[in-house]
Amino acid sequence: MDELLPYPFLAIVGQAEMKTALTLTLVNPQIGGVLLVGPYGVGKTTAVRALADLMPLIAREEPGDDGQPVTRQAPMRIIELPLNARLEDVVGGINERVALEQQRILLEEGVLAKAHRNLLYIDEINLLDARVVDAILDAAAQGRTFVRRGPMTRLYPAQFALVGSMNPEEGTLRPQILDRFGLRVWVAPLAERRQRLEIYRRTREFRQSPEEFRARFAGELGQLKHEIATARELLPHVQVPPDVEDYALGCIQALKIPSHRAEIALLEGARARAAADNRDVTTRADVATIAPLALRQRRSLQIESYAAQMAAEDAAIEQALRQVG
Repeated sequence: MDELLPYPFLAIVGQAEMKTALTLTLVNPQIGGVLLVGPYGVGKTTAVRALADLMPLIAREEPGDDGQPVTRQAPMRIIELPLNARLEDVVGGINERVALEQQRILLEEGVLAKAHRNLLYIDEINLLDARVVDAILDAAAQGRTFVRRGPMTRLYPAQFALVGSMNPEEGTLRPQILDRFGLRVWVAPLAERRQRLEIYRRTREFRQSPEEFRARFAGELGQLKHEIATARELLPHVQVPPDVEDYALGCIQALKIPSHRAEIALLEGARARAAADNRDVTTRADVATIAPLALRQRRSLQIESYAAQMAAEDAAIEQALRQVG
């Protein structure tokens, strides 16, 4: 597909869960990002890159004509992390050109710092080098990345919406980073012949004339972009009533989910859905809609087994105390 013009987001056939998860992440980055899991060729990367047409405006501080910082409104950007990225590329390091040409050390930002207040996309995230994964985990936890080279240090802010994609045929994702993703989407191949044929036809039309094809969806994309921006403005005012909180926590406890990030993803996702629907109060229906996205792949049979062993041990200790008392 055309490298400059993204495929229209609303031209993607089917995949309602994927579209919902990605748009809600633009509304509320506090959800914790999205993991897209599915085989090759189902549109995961196409969908993420298509978000370029929907990116909301954010305030950015940039140098003005006089060199003084000026705050301007600019769209969020999609920052992609290459699979072959070195650790220095990710966290930052020495500018090699300056070091060779000027014989001086200049520390510069890496991909994580460039992703600050943007969307960081990592394709084939399950194949990343372990050290790079550790750096991403650290930045996601602290909201910053730290570069040290000898006596020189630099601290960069690194708060970003994280979107990853992977093919489960190539291996699993480490539990530590899987837990960081607020929403998890199974991007299954479409089963209906009519839908698959429509994918082919639209892909062919886009390749033949990207501008003309995109024009067909321009009005709808503009409307969706406006709705995302409006929802972001409303989001700070969206409340979660106590009964909705109880409903969400009851579901999490019934599933015996150990990670407390489950309730963050579920309730922040519910708030985003309410804002997207132009409401300032969440409902049980919001929670029910988000629950499959936020709670799948969070149960741990190992943790459940370990917790049961600890409970049995504690009971044995209590019994021993009663016997000797």
